[in-house]
Amino acid sequence: MDPDASRRTVLRLLAGLALLGVGRDQADAAGAARIGHLIDEAKSHARISERIDAISHALLGTRYQAHTLIGGPKQPEVFVLRDDAFDCVTYCEVVLAAALARYVTELAEVLRVIRYEGGEVAWRKRNHYFADWCERNVENRLCRPVAMDGMVRIKKWSDTEPGLGRRAWDLEVIPQAVLLANPGLLERGDIIGFISRRANLDYSHTGFVTFGKDRRDLVLRHASSVRRKVIDEKMERFIAADGVRYVTVLRPQERPAPKNTSRNIPT
Repeated sequence: MDPDASRRTVLRLLAGLALLGVGRDQADAAGAARIGHLIDEAKSHARISERIDAISHALLGTRYQAHTLIGGPKQPEVFVLRDDAFDCVTYCEVVLAAALARYVTELAEVLRVIRYEGGEVAWRKRNHYFADWCERNVENRLCRPVAMDGMVRIKKWSDTEPGLGRRAWDLEVIPQAVLLANPGLLERGDIIGFISRRANLDYSHTGFVTFGKDRRDLVLRHASSVRRKVIDEKMERFIAADGVRYVTVLRPQERPAPKNTSRNIPT
């Protein structure tokens, strides 16, 4: 990319963020240049799985940080877009939004739809639980569930988020042995969620599926709280170390072509 094009990309992104109430304290110029460059580079990949794999790979090594979002039951919600630090969910959100955005100016709007019910920036509309995140992004048609023979249904509930009360879900999940035995049913860029073994929590972690030297070599690309950065880790190793019993898998979908404007989001 030539220097002038790079500067234009930064200005377009910062303008888009300003329209959505995101200040430069949430998205500095260096971060804007970085994510804008990744969106431009990813346009050479026709398939969303390839764009996700390329963008997520470029963010390897980014530091892990919990609690990057701002808001609470008695605190105004602030829309945050950053690429200098992630937890496991915000890493997936930003990569997915960047892969879906046709132009850098669409990034914030797409991320808003991924993170919030109906795209409304409000604490109670935020997808606090990953079970809700999955359900709503399937409803948005931004993802679809991946099914495998041997799936089972389990019930999960959670009351870990103060102010939301008790939530319950009926989930169709993949036993970890079934997942590991069927790498051919997975694609790069699939979003994998790990069901928590805690009685009162839905999911414990999430990340992207990728592969090593061949498709039998399953790899988890994720923002690791243990390693304190975004890493690639052998899927089997992570599952064993974390005591994973069940997972779910979502496959990101291309956004429909806009009818009248490039800023349309699926309804």
